[in-house]
Amino acid sequence: MPQYSKRMVIVHWLTLALLIAAWYLGDSLGDATDDGKATLAGYIVHISVGGTVLLLTLSQLYFRRKDGTPPLLADTPMYQVVAKNVHYFLYTVLILLPVTGVTIILTSKVGAALLAGDAVLLPKKFHGVFAHVVHEQLVTVLIVLTVLHVLGAIKHQFIMKDGLMSRMSLRKKD
Repeated sequence: MPQYSKRMVIVHWLTLALLIAAWYLGDSLGDATDDGKATLAGYIVHISVGGTVLLLTLSQLYFRRKDGTPPLLADTPMYQVVAKNVHYFLYTVLILLPVTGVTIILTSKVGAALLAGDAVLLPKKFHGVFAHVVHEQLVTVLIVLTVLHVLGAIKHQFIMKDGLMSRMSLRKKD
C-alpha cells in the first residue's frame, strides 16, 4: 500500500503534538486571563506554538502538492467525499486559528501589552473582541473535525482492516 512521504508523516504527527500543546496552553491562558493572572510569557508561548502550527500546516500543504498523496481508501463514494472534506476543513481551520489569534492581538489590549512588555496591560476579559469568539468557536470545530478524522482512521484500522493507518507511519510497509 502506498505511504505518505516521511516528511508528511513527521509534519502530521508533530502538528498533532503541537495542537495538543496549543489547546492546553490556550485553555490555561483563558483561565488565567479570567482570573486576572495571565502572563506575557503565557501569551508568547501560546502565540509561538500557534505560529509553528501554521508553518507546519503550510509546509504540509506544500509537501502534499510536491510529494503527492496515496489514493483515498473509502468504501463508498459518499465516504470519499466525507474524507476529502474533513481533510479540507481541517487544513482550513488550522490556517484560520492562527489568523484569528493574530487578529485578537491586533484588536485587543494583548498587542499593546506585548509591545510594552507590561503584563498589567493584559486584558482581564475579552468583552467585545469578535476575533476571540471566532477563535474559540474554531477550536470547537477543530475538535469535532479531529474526532471525525480519528473515527475514520479507527474504522479503517479495525473494521475495514485495510491497513490505512500504516500509510501515516515512518516504518516502510513491505
